[in-house]
Amino acid sequence: MNDLFGNQKPTPSPGPRGSEVSPKAETPGKRPPRQVYTVSQVNTLIKTALENSLPGRLTVTGQISDWKVHTKGHCYFSLKDQGGVLPCVMWASSFAKVKFKPENGLAVFATGYVDVYPPQGKYQFYIESMEPAGVGALQLAFEQMVKRLAAQGLFDEAHKRPLPKFPERIGILTSESGAALQDIVKSIFDRWPCVRLCFYPVPVQGEGAAEKIASAIKDVNRRNDRLKLDVLIVGRGGGSLEDLWAFNEEILARAIYDSKIPIISAVGHEVDTTIADLVADARASTPTKAGVVAVPDKREVLEKLAVMERRLAGDINSRLALGGERLETICASAVFRNPLLPVRNRQQQLDEMGGGIGESFRDMLSLAKDRVREMYEQVVKIEPHRLLGRKTVEVSELRSRTNAAISALISRVKIRLAEQDNRLAGLNPKAVLRRGYSITMLKEKGTVIRTTTDVQLGDTLVTELAGENLIESRVTKK
Repeated sequence: MNDLFGNQKPTPSPGPRGSEVSPKAETPGKRPPRQVYTVSQVNTLIKTALENSLPGRLTVTGQISDWKVHTKGHCYFSLKDQGGVLPCVMWASSFAKVKFKPENGLAVFATGYVDVYPPQGKYQFYIESMEPAGVGALQLAFEQMVKRLAAQGLFDEAHKRPLPKFPERIGILTSESGAALQDIVKSIFDRWPCVRLCFYPVPVQGEGAAEKIASAIKDVNRRNDRLKLDVLIVGRGGGSLEDLWAFNEEILARAIYDSKIPIISAVGHEVDTTIADLVADARASTPTKAGVVAVPDKREVLEKLAVMERRLAGDINSRLALGGERLETICASAVFRNPLLPVRNRQQQLDEMGGGIGESFRDMLSLAKDRVREMYEQVVKIEPHRLLGRKTVEVSELRSRTNAAISALISRVKIRLAEQDNRLAGLNPKAVLRRGYSITMLKEKGTVIRTTTDVQLGDTLVTELAGENLIESRVTKK
C-alpha cells in the first residue's frame, strides 16, 4: 500500500474502533471489520501527511487569477500555470509588506507553506511574501504608482507653482546626519549668500520615513505665516531603490501636491527618478543642484546689473544729447530772437477789430432810432384813446346781454329739475312707507318677503318703516 505521496507502507489490518492489528491476529475464515474514519479525521491525516512530507517553505511561480481582497485586508486568489491551479491565501499582515499592487494575470514568485483548510477539506498555499516575476517588486510598485498618480493629475504642469526669482527664506527638509544637507547649504550660499535658511530634520529612509516627511511638509505649511518661507527643498543623497523608497510613497506625493509653498525635490543622483521628483514644482537632479534651481547666482545677477547700468547710462546720455540739440534748434528760431513780436501782432489785430466793432455798433444804434421814430408816428395817427373808449362801451353791452341770458337759462333748469324730482318721488317704492306701509326682508339674504313660502321657522326678519326705522323679529309660526 502506498501513502498519499507514493511511499511504500505496510498494509495494516483494521481492528475494532479503527485500531491496527497484526496480520497474524486475523482469524482464518472470517472477514475483518472495516476501518471507518470521520471527515475531520481524514482532513487531519492529510494535514499531517502534508506537514511531514512537504518542505516547511516553498517558493511557487505562477500567474495571479481570481484576485480578491477582503474588507479585513486578507487576500484570496489562485496561482495558475498551463498545468493546474493552486488556491492561495495571504493574510493582511503579510499583504501590508507587499510594495506593488497584485492584479490578475501578473506573474509572481510567492513564498509560503501548504496546509489544509479543514472546514472545506482543501489544501491552500499560505503566502508570506510575494514579488513580481521578471521585474523587481519595488520597480513594479514604482511603475504602478506613476501610472495611477498620473491618471489622477498629480503630475500636471498646470498645478506646479513657479519658483520666486529672488527667494529670501528657504526651508530644507532632509536628514541632519547626511551629506545632502551640507551640499544643499554650500551650493545655496555659494550662489546667493543673502538668503536665510531654515532646517527641519527628518528621516529619509526606513520604516515610517515617508509619513514623517509628509507630516513635516504639512507642519511647515501650517506655520508658514510665521516662518514666511518662499521655497521648500526636500531631498537626500543617493542610494539604492530601497533606500530612496520613502520618496516613492503616495502619502509623501500627496503632501507635496497639497503644499502651498513651492517645493524642490532633490533626491539621489542624476539617474535616480522618484515620485517626489515628478510631483514637485521643480526637480534638482542632486542635492548640490538644488541650490542652482532654488537661487540665482550672485555673479550672474551682478553682471546683469552692470550691463543694465551701462545700458541705462548710455540711454540717458543719448536722451540728454538729443534734448540739447532740440533746445539749440528752438533757441535759434525766430520766436526766441524777437519774443515780443507775436504779442505786438496780436495787439495790432485787436486794435483793428475794436475800431470795426465801434463803427458797426454806431450804425446799428442809428438804424434802431429811425425805426422807433417811424413806429411812434404811426401810433399817433391811429388815436388810441378814441379806439379804447368805443371798445369799452361794446364790452359793457356784451356783459349785460350775457348776464341776462345766463339768468334765464338757470331759471329754466331749476323748473325742469323740480319736475324730475317730483316724478322720481312718485316712483320711489319707499314713498308708500310714509302712508303707513312697511317692507319685510330676510336679514341674512336681504330679499323681500312676498309670501309665507319665502320664510322658514327660526328665520330672522327685518321690517323697514318710514324714516328708515327698522324692526327685527324672528319667525315662530307660519
